[in-house]
Amino acid sequence: MPATVQGISFAALVVLVTAAFAWLLLPFYGAVLWAVILAILFNPLQRGLVRRLGGRRTAAAAVSVLASVCVVVIPASLILASLAREAAGFYHRISTREFDPAAIVAQIHAALPAFLLEALSAIGLGDFAAIQSRLTSFLAQAAEFIATRAVSIGQSTAQLLISLGVMLYVLFFLFRDGAGLAITIRKASPLSERHTEHLMRKFAEVVKAAVKGNVIIAVMQGAIGGVTFWLLSIQAALLWGVVMAVLSLLPAVGAFLVWAPVAFYLLLSGDYLRGVTLLAVGILVISMIDNLLRPSLVGKGIRLPDYVVLVSTLGGLSLFGMNGFVIGPLIAALFVAVWSLFTDERLHDRDSDTLQVEESAQPRPAHGVPQRCIKRKMHREIGP
Repeated sequence: MPATVQGISFAALVVLVTAAFAWLLLPFYGAVLWAVILAILFNPLQRGLVRRLGGRRTAAAAVSVLASVCVVVIPASLILASLAREAAGFYHRISTREFDPAAIVAQIHAALPAFLLEALSAIGLGDFAAIQSRLTSFLAQAAEFIATRAVSIGQSTAQLLISLGVMLYVLFFLFRDGAGLAITIRKASPLSERHTEHLMRKFAEVVKAAVKGNVIIAVMQGAIGGVTFWLLSIQAALLWGVVMAVLSLLPAVGAFLVWAPVAFYLLLSGDYLRGVTLLAVGILVISMIDNLLRPSLVGKGIRLPDYVVLVSTLGGLSLFGMNGFVIGPLIAALFVAVWSLFTDERLHDRDSDTLQVEESAQPRPAHGVPQRCIKRKMHREIGP
């Protein structure tokens, strides 16, 4: 009894201390999360540098951190700064009525043929006055949200710098001591060695798939869409490019929700050249990137069903903000991995029980004499 009480008390202490440590890291969970992600993504570079530098892990970690800054941090900072400026300008154009969505809806209404207007009326979309009012209200709220976020980003520069410093500091030690930390986690895990190895491998695979696959595809689609908008002289090209990149993270939604309405608006406005150009780029380039690159970047072995990715990504974004596009699919993938392990264990136990029942049902030799003794006796009696 005392041993049981001591074991339960020690387990409760472990859980309590772990929860307290997680609560302590909560203000910087984003910095720690991205440090882990970058450490996984740049781990091949770190291993190669360690070999080239003769095993000097500290020097290799410093070079790997510098590479992470040049490849990820600096470009992301420049894009965020430009996005904040363009979002503020977009909000100014809406607030000063320079960009009038009601006039755009009226122009589209005047360009639509009569049979299409009758079809829209039949499904309850013929009231263009109500559509104008809703669209104006939605864009005003969206512009206010974007402008507020842009101002908050500018006001929280100190917090961003602190988080960036924490991320780079943690990243350096993950590069330098990551291998030993992985061994420690395997030893400390209460799960079996096979389960721990499987879950750690799944974690690394999902992180690589979510960032290397989904983010690269989203960035390419957003970049192509933004450059196309800029070449066609469509206002707020960078802003719409970023919106397309974010929507590209969601399966079954994608950048289509941005470039398609703009292309149809240009066609209905009589600007056929720009409308056809945008439509061709959207169909032949932006939409095809996902089908061409996703299998090679993400891989078929770790892909989740599209509906699971969609729901988990939306849930992650609503709970964790922009970090949710990694956290949501990660939790979903670990959920599937854990239940797969549980199912395999149950099937294995069931097969073992069935085998034992079949062995116990086989007839045994009479009087408990071993089968090999009976065979030797028969051999002596019958002869060679």
